[in-house]
Amino acid sequence: MEQTLSSSRLYTVAQSRELDRIAIRDFGIDGLELMERAGHALFERLQAAWPRVRRIMVLCGAGNNGGDGYVLGRLARAAGIDVNLHALCGSCREGSEAAAARARYLQDYAEISGLPTRVSDADVIVDALFGTGIDRPLSDEFQRLFERINNAAVPVLAADVPSGLNAETGRVMGAALSADHTVSFISLKQGLFTGVARDVTGVVELADLGLPDGVYQQIQPAGELLDWPSLRAVHLRPRRRCGHKGDYGHLLVIGGDAGMQGAVRLAGEAALRSGAGLVSVATHPAHAAQVNASRPELMAQSVARSEALQPLFARATALVMGPGLGQGVWGSDLLQVVLERPEPKVLDADALNLLAREPVYRDNWILTPHPGEAARLLDSDTAEVEGDRFAAAREIVARYGGVCLLKGAGSLIVSKDEVTVCPYGNPGMASGGMGDVLSGLVGGLLAQGLTLMNAAKTATALHARAGDRAAVDGERGLIASDLFPAVRALINGMADASD
Repeated sequence: MEQTLSSSRLYTVAQSRELDRIAIRDFGIDGLELMERAGHALFERLQAAWPRVRRIMVLCGAGNNGGDGYVLGRLARAAGIDVNLHALCGSCREGSEAAAARARYLQDYAEISGLPTRVSDADVIVDALFGTGIDRPLSDEFQRLFERINNAAVPVLAADVPSGLNAETGRVMGAALSADHTVSFISLKQGLFTGVARDVTGVVELADLGLPDGVYQQIQPAGELLDWPSLRAVHLRPRRRCGHKGDYGHLLVIGGDAGMQGAVRLAGEAALRSGAGLVSVATHPAHAAQVNASRPELMAQSVARSEALQPLFARATALVMGPGLGQGVWGSDLLQVVLERPEPKVLDADALNLLAREPVYRDNWILTPHPGEAARLLDSDTAEVEGDRFAAAREIVARYGGVCLLKGAGSLIVSKDEVTVCPYGNPGMASGGMGDVLSGLVGGLLAQGLTLMNAAKTATALHARAGDRAAVDGERGLIASDLFPAVRALINGMADASD
């Protein structure tokens, strides 16, 4: 997702409201002044994104979001733009900043309409309806209105949060306006960056409204967005000229039941491309030779039973368990041995499905579920996981320990005391084998000595940025192995302009 951000810090809705209160209470910033600043920021984004706009429709709610819309409407009219303003949620609370903003608008322009009958006449629709206040499904009337607007092909500018999107979880409450641009005021709300929110936020911009740093110092952020250049600079520094393969770890990838050798092959090569010095692959006897032949740099070992893993553990600095593992006797037998090993490890794919059947708690692993696997780990369903991805990832960590990398749009990396969200990636990466590449990258960095959290964060950002680079020629038809050239370029600091 494209961004225009001056901060990577994410806040909950409650924290964002507390930041607003701190600014007013402790720093003497007038509430109406903050609303004026928000309206100006919204108007500036309108002019920057659509410099030739002539007609706008402004949809105003009854709260502060609506007040921001009244300010924008006044500024737009003063600039000669034709404004059709609609108040849709009743009257603003008497004495509120929103009521004052409405009164100032009416003082100069006594034209406010109700529910719009036509939505296609405007050049841009400004969404200043609900903001962060949505925590229950919208009425049928608003759902129908939003459907009409979304089908009208008119660009939408959202104030703070697209209406209908839960800013806490990223869940759509029945329906949401699909914005082309979202201007988030004071802070970045965590729900803007994960799950279905990625479909409706468009380009996200932070407008901090000029609040001093002292306001933010009083609130601990709920999380952060991953920043690939910073992660690369800290965790992927240039190598010593005298370095050798023994300095860069030995990863053991375990999986690939009969007929599923492709998964371990992809994971193994991804680990090599991450810079791991050595990568061994423990796989089913049916195709160990094929893995060796297709990528001779991988040391593929035939493993019929778990006993054959013991000599391989002696050389490994980290493990990846699960790509192509299957859920049969062979995979289950191997997993039971791996669970008792002290090496830091990554559990992916069918290793997670087997773990869900017999849960155990460990502090030395990274679990990498997609939403379906997360649902099985939580004895839940995919809809519930996607309804609050933050809660689901935290619960996985609480039940199973270690780090949870919950994959999907806006992947989450969560430990017991840290939450991060990946802002990179694209829907072209929704193809088979992408998860295997990710698990290999995580394992490769883990083998090189990164901590669980740092390996998960760095690999996730690298994987998603590589997907974005690989999608330059189009998202459709993107396959997992297309990422390897981009991985190598990115990991060596050959950045493109979007980094």
